[in-house]
Amino acid sequence: MDQTLLFAVILFAFVMSVTPGPNNMMLLASGAQFGYLRTLPHIFGIIIGIACLLGSVLIGLGVVFELYPVLYDLLKAAGSIYLLWLAWKISTAPTDENALNPKQKSAHAGPMNLLSASLFQFVNPKAWAMAIGSISSFAVAGEHYLESGLWIMGSFAVTGFIAISLWTCLGVAIRSLLTTESRKRYFNRIMGAMTAATILLILSS
Repeated sequence: MDQTLLFAVILFAFVMSVTPGPNNMMLLASGAQFGYLRTLPHIFGIIIGIACLLGSVLIGLGVVFELYPVLYDLLKAAGSIYLLWLAWKISTAPTDENALNPKQKSAHAGPMNLLSASLFQFVNPKAWAMAIGSISSFAVAGEHYLESGLWIMGSFAVTGFIAISLWTCLGVAIRSLLTTESRKRYFNRIMGAMTAATILLILSS
């Protein structure tokens, strides 16, 4: 891939990955609640999920949304409903693990796992927009199509990891301020509201 084009891909991947969205809001909350290391499976799940989306668009699945725009509208609706559920779970997350009974502890034992984070990308309209936009804009037609697609996938993996890690680290930094139960409750509610607010970004896209 041409160096100028590669730089454009890297810049696009970083900007799309670092701007606010459902993934970053959930990582911010997870970093504050569980720390960076425990959030790593969530981070890697996002990276893997995005790579799978890019691969599917690369082999032609993105054309389906162009031929049948109603499918993208259905995806937005499904993603929005799921995000509302996640926002509720975040806003009502328990703040005192010692007070939970065993069943509650198992339900709130940790952050989103790798598989769940990967699968979430398939109902995340922002992730689909990133994948379709990057392949349609930067993939090189002809014999270098697959090679350029792999460069795009690699760029999103590297820059995406850096970008979403920044949000997680911001959550870790906020964690030191959450020293009381009331602060934790307010933080959870704010994070839930911010996660729900990303639906506005989805519906306007």
